[in-house]
Amino acid sequence: MSTRIPALLLGFAAVASLATGCGAADDGKTVTVNIGYQSKTINTVTAGTLLRDRGTFEAELAELGKTKGLTYKVEWKDFAAGPPLTAQMLAGQVDIGSMGDAPILVNGSKTRDHADVKSELIAVTGYNLRGSLNQIVVPTDSAAATIADLRGEIVSTSVGSAAHGMLATGLSAAGMTLDDVKLLGQDPAVGASALQGDQVAALAQFVPWPQKLVYDGKAKLLYDGGSAGIPTFHAVVASERFGTGNPDIVAAFLTAVRKTTDYLNQNPLEAARRVAEITGLPAEVVYLYNGPNGLVSFDPTIKPQQVDALGTLLPFLKSLGALSDLDLSEFVDDRYLRTVYGADYDTARASVATPAPLTGADATCGGVVDGLATASEVWYADAPTTTVAKTPTCLLRQIAATGTTVRAAYVPDHSTGTRLFAATATWVDDPAAGPDDRLVPFATRTAAQHYAAAHPGVTVIDYQAALKAR
Repeated sequence: MSTRIPALLLGFAAVASLATGCGAADDGKTVTVNIGYQSKTINTVTAGTLLRDRGTFEAELAELGKTKGLTYKVEWKDFAAGPPLTAQMLAGQVDIGSMGDAPILVNGSKTRDHADVKSELIAVTGYNLRGSLNQIVVPTDSAAATIADLRGEIVSTSVGSAAHGMLATGLSAAGMTLDDVKLLGQDPAVGASALQGDQVAALAQFVPWPQKLVYDGKAKLLYDGGSAGIPTFHAVVASERFGTGNPDIVAAFLTAVRKTTDYLNQNPLEAARRVAEITGLPAEVVYLYNGPNGLVSFDPTIKPQQVDALGTLLPFLKSLGALSDLDLSEFVDDRYLRTVYGADYDTARASVATPAPLTGADATCGGVVDGLATASEVWYADAPTTTVAKTPTCLLRQIAATGTTVRAAYVPDHSTGTRLFAATATWVDDPAAGPDDRLVPFATRTAAQHYAAAHPGVTVIDYQAALKAR
C-alpha cells in the first residue's frame, strides 16, 4: 500500500481567512492571550495541564499588568492532538501552543507562508534522548515477538506523528517498510480501543498510551522506539507576529513554564497525583513518565540533539506529503528562553543530566541509590511517599518482606535503563550475578531470552516467580 497520506488524514483543512489581532488590547485595557494545549499528553503538562492548574502564567501576567497598566485574560483551549491545534493557529485563534515534534514540524511548514500566523519553536517541554516515548504494543495474548512479526498485519498509529516515524524506522531496521504492514491512521484513544477490540494487531503510539495499556493489562510491549536512538520530545510554538508584538507576554509564559518545570522536578509524586486527578489517567502511569528517572526529562531549553532529531524527522514527513521544506535555523528560536534564563542558558542547554534523579537510602540492602543506574522504586498503597532500592533485586526483596499492597513498582530495563513497571517486565534469574543483582528485568520477553542465551544457567521468569526467587 502507498505510504502517501492525503492531507485530510493529517487533520488539516484549508483556512480561507486568517484572523489577526491576538494579543491586542480588547477594550484598550484588557489583553486576551490564547493558549492551546493537550491535557492528556502528559509530556506537555508544564506548558499545559499543570501550568493551567497552578495559575503560574496568570500570576506572571498579573505582575506584568502592574507595569503596563493592563489586565491580561488567558483563554485555555484543549486539543486532542497537534493537528487541530495547528488548524486553530492557522485561523489566528491560538497564540502559543504545545505539541509533539512531528506535529510541530507540520505546524511550522503550514504557517510559514502566512505572515500573520507564521510560527516558531520557542521552547521544549519534555524529552527522551533515546526516543522511548514512542512504543509499539500488542495484545497480551499476541504471538508477535518482534516487530518483524507484524508483516501483513494491521497497525494503528497517528499518521504523521513521531510514533509513525518510529514505526517506519523500526520496520526498516527489520528489513521491512511501511508497505509491509496495513497502516491504519487513528487518534491514540481510538487506536487503543481498536487494539483492545482485536481490530488491529498492534498500536504504535506516543506517551502515555502504550504504557497505559500495559499498566491496564491490555497489552504488552513489542518494540521500544528508543531502539533507534533518535530523540523525541514535545515543545512550544508561538506565533512569530504575536511574539514580536508581545515579547513580554511570551517571556512571561516561558517564565511560568520554567517555574512549573521546577515544581514538577522537585515534587514529582505530588505533581503526578494532580495531573492524574485532572486528566483521569492513572497516577501510576503518569508517575512512570514524570517521576524520578522517568521516561520524560522535563527541561524547557532547546538542545542541539533535539534540533538534529527534527532534521532526521523532516524527510520522513515530507515523504508522506505532510509538509514542504522547512528551514530549521529560522524556525527554531531560543531568544525568549535566553531572556528568561539569562547567563545560565547555555549551561542549562548543554546539560542532559536527569533533572529529577532518583535518590534516597535502601533500608533493605543498605546504602544509597543516588546516581545508580539500577535504582528502583516502589509506591505502596496508602503511602504518602515512595520507597527506593539500590537494585531491582533489592526492590523485590523489600516488597516480599513488607507484604504491603503495591500500587506500582518501577525498575530500569537491564539493557537500556528505560523505566518499566516491575509487574509487567520479563525477568531473568541469573545465579552467577551477585546476591543483590541476581534478578534482572527486561522490557520484552525477546530481550530477556537473548540475555539468557548468552548467559548459561539463566532462567526466564515472570514477576511473581521473581518475587519468590529474591
